[in-house]
Amino acid sequence: MTAAALSSVLPENAARICLVESEQIGTIGVGEATIPDIINFNAMLGIPEAEFLKATNGTFKLGIQFVNWGRQGESYMHPFGQHGVDMNGIDFHQYWLKYRQDHPDSSIEDFSLSAIAAQGGKFAMPDPNPRSVLSQLRYAYHFDATAYARYLRGFAEQRGVRRIEGKVTHIGQHPETGFITHIDLESGESVDGDLFFDCTGFRGMLISQTLGVSFQDWSHWLPCDTAQAIACERTGEILPYTISTAKQAGWQWRIPTQHRTGNGHIYSSKLLSDDEAIDSLLQDLDGPALGSPRKIRFQTGHRTKLWEKNCVAIGLSGGFLEPLESTSLFLIQEGISKFISLYPTAAMPAVVSDEYNRQLVKKFEQVRDFIILHYKATERDDSEFWNYTRTMDIPDSLSARMELFQEAGRIFRYEDELFAKPNWIAVLLGQNIAPKSVDPIIGAVGAADITRSLQSMRSAMQGAVAKMQTHRAFLEHYAWSGETV
Repeated sequence: MTAAALSSVLPENAARICLVESEQIGTIGVGEATIPDIINFNAMLGIPEAEFLKATNGTFKLGIQFVNWGRQGESYMHPFGQHGVDMNGIDFHQYWLKYRQDHPDSSIEDFSLSAIAAQGGKFAMPDPNPRSVLSQLRYAYHFDATAYARYLRGFAEQRGVRRIEGKVTHIGQHPETGFITHIDLESGESVDGDLFFDCTGFRGMLISQTLGVSFQDWSHWLPCDTAQAIACERTGEILPYTISTAKQAGWQWRIPTQHRTGNGHIYSSKLLSDDEAIDSLLQDLDGPALGSPRKIRFQTGHRTKLWEKNCVAIGLSGGFLEPLESTSLFLIQEGISKFISLYPTAAMPAVVSDEYNRQLVKKFEQVRDFIILHYKATERDDSEFWNYTRTMDIPDSLSARMELFQEAGRIFRYEDELFAKPNWIAVLLGQNIAPKSVDPIIGAVGAADITRSLQSMRSAMQGAVAKMQTHRAFLEHYAWSGETV
């Protein structure tokens, strides 16, 4: 992603870009679920959507279904896009809270076009006309992450990126400044450079092993530290959403691509053995397993600096937050885009890298809080894991947000953060965090007027979804790869 983006935006001959990687070193790619920001990244590179989906066996994603998170036996949808339409400067969810007083069986998902389409297994492209109900649709993708990497490698090489196959054996540094000067490869070749991107995964070969940047550990808030990943045959319809199912000591993902389903069980190894985790994973597959589970160990948190001297850590070398809300590629994308916006001179001024670090750490913290919310906002008391997360202390930034919502349903967005009001609303309400009261301004609005407006919105959305194609039918027409398992 880094090489492709830089080769796309930098003028020809403005820089020499060299990508060093080894086929002998495995990657984490386990099938990827994304959020809508990936559309912007691909558009920046000029990648045609249908071509991308065919190359990666991609499908569309309208949101995430969370099963057994608030209470066992319950589920809710965290959809992309907004709920309803804000009216008179007041957030829609405030009107819905008032509406629910007379309609207790109502769900806020009934007023999300993406949620209704997801639950119906339907898909359509958003309409650019803001007066159309389809303008509210938002989507992302599921795809084969390894295939995406292959696609971007070819993209980058076509734009002049030089790829070298080989393992790094030594990293050279300037004796006075400590800046990285070159890397030596097993083949005997040496590659010099002015700037180095560390994409070596959890090892952090440059940022950690060479430059010694420390790690901010968040495992006390996010205690899962292991994943078992496996693909299986797809036996049913291609769902246009990810499924996240809470389990005894963690959760399991299900990511549908065109011809198979990606699955993984993320858990705390202190509370669940690997064998127990694998058994639980295999029992809950929706088709025959393809291969054997692959174990991935991780530590949640981030480097205290993601740009140190002349090295920028991208991806897992910079930090990791479990993929509960499909933010892994987003954080990579943010690392790349923030670097491009702060592209330095050869002098590599510290003020530039300081600003980069400030912005990236803030992004990690904002995503962290949203993920912690899922664990904290639970009523489960059936295992040591859930008893811990339900009662644990949480960051002050998240605590203040939850308290403000519980008082009167108020949510605010800060510093261009990723997750907006509808995202917080979906998870808070989905996990039974209910405000004590509605906005007093709404209290003065007639219940009949609110009912009329909301039911009209819901009818319009249901009518639009009824006209949509099934997700599979849309894919077959638009971007079917033609491959088989």
